[in-house]
Amino acid sequence: MKRSVVILLGVILTTSVFSQKVDFDKKLKELGIELSPPTKPIANYVKAVRVGNLLFLSGHGPTKADGSNVTGKVGKDLTIEQGYEAAKLTAAGIISTLKAELGDLNKVKRVVKVNGWVNCYPDFGDQPKVINGCSDLMVALFGDKGKHARAAMGAVALPSNIAVEIEMVVEVE
Repeated sequence: MKRSVVILLGVILTTSVFSQKVDFDKKLKELGIELSPPTKPIANYVKAVRVGNLLFLSGHGPTKADGSNVTGKVGKDLTIEQGYEAAKLTAAGIISTLKAELGDLNKVKRVVKVNGWVNCYPDFGDQPKVINGCSDLMVALFGDKGKHARAAMGAVALPSNIAVEIEMVVEVE
């Protein structure tokens, strides 16, 4: 009887520990991230499409709180560090869209894939260092659930001359 009670208590405690909700608003504040309302699509597409338990997020750019974008070529107009911050800002925009789509970031089961493009000249080769701005924020916010597969690519031009464009696939509840 004692053993059954101990096992039952263990199951209850384990279940409550693993089912605790994360206060993502608090975590974002601790990370110094303030979410702006999601931006509207600039052409004939939607910001997110859900297929089963996967949410495909359209390409986002580095939109500032005032609605302007971080623009220019990384390696010429912007340093790698400024590109990193642009990718981090883009990730914040993706998180804003994610929250608007799901209502609750606790519904994120896993960041599956990140594709990032860096506006640069052909001889620039530090795209991974730039897109780390996005990847680092996803891991800081979601922990192991934020670790993802990724591609970091260079582009000689991006829409409206934005510094980076990032799209993402997320597994959701």
